Amino acid sequence: MQHHPHHGTGKVLNWACGATLLFVAFEWFAGVRFGSLALVSDAGHNLTDAVSLALAAFGMYLEAKPADDVKTFGYRRAGVLAAFVNALGLIVLAFWIFWEAWHRLRNPVEVQPGPMLIVAAVALALNAVIMLGLHRDKSDLNIRAAYIHMLGDVLSSIALIAGAVAIWYTGLSRIDPLLSILIGALIVWTAWDIIKESLNVLLEGLPRGIELKAVVDGMRQVEGVVDIHDLHIWSLGSEAHALSCHALIEDMPPSSSDSILKRLNEVLCTFGIHHATVQFEHVKCALSDSPCSIPAGVHRH
Repeated sequence: MQHHPHHGTGKVLNWACGATLLFVAFEWFAGVRFGSLALVSDAGHNLTDAVSLALAAFGMYLEAKPADDVKTFGYRRAGVLAAFVNALGLIVLAFWIFWEAWHRLRNPVEVQPGPMLIVAAVALALNAVIMLGLHRDKSDLNIRAAYIHMLGDVLSSIALIAGAVAIWYTGLSRIDPLLSILIGALIVWTAWDIIKESLNVLLEGLPRGIELKAVVDGMRQVEGVVDIHDLHIWSLGSEAHALSCHALIEDMPPSSSDSILKRLNEVLCTFGIHHATVQFEHVKCALSDSPCSIPAGVHRH
């Protein structure tokens, strides 16, 4: 069972991508025309947002494709891969901003705060509207990556507005590259969580928000289950989780074990695990005594 973003979110991604590209051209021109590295940096940030929105839309399209003879799980990880690429792009952009800001601090350039203030206000309005459009489906990792891009833009726009006001009253041009460094740090901060979570999914780590011991204890409490071992839990996509394990049960006819399997699946559903493969055993297998077992017979790679 898998949750797909609403159809409306796809439309939001499409128009948001087009609107962001138009604004990037406007902001880049304004930054160059009025000498603001902060605006140029923010334009670069917005350009990665346009790419992010396009990747998110493409990832959402792939996620919706059904499984086939080759992709037996479907394309559920396409959105996770898109999120990972998005986050890496943000890190690269942040280091470019740091480099340019360092040069501006050494060789200050006069900045015109009036146009900078106007452009930043337009950016704030645009990114806030896009953020609101993506908010309802931000539990999906792919959509959340795009959402965090927008959140970073909203915060950087607020910083630009504050910086423009500060330059207006103080005349200190170095405020502009200092703002760029702040924006760069914000970009790294917003990207890091996405990188960690997407890598965890791609490397088949334990899904975020699930505790291995809690799952095992819940399964062991099912009547008729003696032990659980060789247990693996991983994510098929940003929200679809899977599990496989060996379950030692009392010796009984196969027809009698159906009720145990049903109760086990009910327990797993409470943890958000809807794709489970459980192998019943009536005697201990070699894996149950493996030195890698954790804890009390649970084996995990």
